[in-house]
Amino acid sequence: MSSISLPPGLAGPIGSPAQPSGEAPPRLPREAPKFWLAIVLSQTVRRTGARIGLAWVAVVVFCAVFAPFLANSRPLLIKQNGAWSSPVIQSMNWADVALLLLTAIAITLFFLRRILSGRWLAISTLGSIFIVPIVCYHVFPEQDNARLGRFRQMQASGELQNVVWAPIRYSPEDHQRDSFDRNRPHPQKPSDANALGTERIGASVLSRMIHACRIALAVGFIAEGIAVVIGVIVGGLMGYFAGWVDLLGMRLVEIFSSIPSMYLLLTFVAFFGRDLYLIMVIIGITSWTGYAYFTRAEFLRLRKQDFVLAAVASGVPTWRVLFTHILPNGLTPVLVSLSFGVASAILVESTLSFLGLGPEDTASWGSLLNQAVAAGGGFYWWLATFPGIAIFLTVFSYNLIGEALRDTLDPRFQGRAR
Repeated sequence: MSSISLPPGLAGPIGSPAQPSGEAPPRLPREAPKFWLAIVLSQTVRRTGARIGLAWVAVVVFCAVFAPFLANSRPLLIKQNGAWSSPVIQSMNWADVALLLLTAIAITLFFLRRILSGRWLAISTLGSIFIVPIVCYHVFPEQDNARLGRFRQMQASGELQNVVWAPIRYSPEDHQRDSFDRNRPHPQKPSDANALGTERIGASVLSRMIHACRIALAVGFIAEGIAVVIGVIVGGLMGYFAGWVDLLGMRLVEIFSSIPSMYLLLTFVAFFGRDLYLIMVIIGITSWTGYAYFTRAEFLRLRKQDFVLAAVASGVPTWRVLFTHILPNGLTPVLVSLSFGVASAILVESTLSFLGLGPEDTASWGSLLNQAVAAGGGFYWWLATFPGIAIFLTVFSYNLIGEALRDTLDPRFQGRAR
């Protein structure tokens, strides 16, 4: 049987179009980019509002992480009897070490994000967030805040040969009793010694504002993290299974939506004390309903998509369909609500501290605002201006980030950066 030879220009696999001799085959069109979370975030960062908001949030994060090195009554380095030592590092507590370790891990994971798969990256991130604080809490002791001014006294008496101070020489708990001037009682106006003045018991306002960044970040992210976890789980189950699960879930959402969170916070504080962790938990378990609504709507939309039906027909387990196929595609709208929720949580904590019901013996912007009005009717403008500006800029920055995320996810704003 003789074989049939085709001309050179027509040679090719069966069913492929004939190509003229000497010409390259046409390029296939590129696959449309997938709407992943990373693409959404990269498009959001291009917007001017998001960049402004992220810049201020970065300042708050930097102050929270490196607060012991920015404002501390303990020197960074001292030379005594010919030997160098670091009182700041020696006196670090578990929160100081945990924040530094988490920051180092976050930077490492950022540079390894192209090497690690998405699953291992998520496991490493979540594992670090839960494990590092627990380990540091059991290993590192609490700070001893007694006699915070002793290093200033040692320097004045000549016991220290060399001293390297932090930019602000006062800890938030330092009442500056060694330099107390009875002719100028506290609170004192801004001066060379205290750039933003002092509060009622003599502590530096700037030092307390820097350390208060930790409270703002902790309340915002931990409280809303609890709310997101609860809301995504409840909303996902409601949207995927529908039917009676959706009916019971909606009744649960309606019950929690009717609970006034501020009154509940006031009640718990009155009975159980002003515990920061209790405040974060209550904020989290009363603010998850919005995330449940968003997640339910996305799961209802995605459960009938072809890729989900194909996964179910292939015998993929239900938990894997929920967390691997649907959740990554339905999580992006939750980010918009998350940004506004963080701002709301910071306002709630500031309101409690302003009312005198916030965490005890902890630097907070709201507690500084509470001291702006004296008992006799006087007004200390620096105690109202600087903490008020910090609260405003932080809440405004998270709102800018939320607006940018919303514009990115809205089809009417696609391709338009502001």
